[in-house]
Amino acid sequence: MNIKLKTKTMKNYLLSILVLLLLASCGNLSNEAEKRLNELKNKTESLDSLINKEVDKVLTLDSLISNESDKVKKLDSLINNSSSKLDSVVKEKINLLEKIIK
Repeated sequence: MNIKLKTKTMKNYLLSILVLLLLASCGNLSNEAEKRLNELKNKTESLDSLINKEVDKVLTLDSLISNESDKVKKLDSLINNSSSKLDSVVKEKINLLEKIIK
């Protein structure tokens, strides 16, 4: 009976050691998981910052394109007006020339 008690005590002792090792291992895994999550969070924040900078660049470029487009429209309007005036002057001169020739 004494041997059975010692064996049972030894089994309980080994089981306790295994449980402690398992808990310690889980603690290390938890720390490692937390470390990895922090690294992932930092990378995500860095990527978010980079994306925001690039979006700002795109918005700035879009604004520049819009401004240049407005300038082109104004220039096109000026060219059309000048062309119309020039056409009118030429037409007038042609009409005068035709009157002189007749």
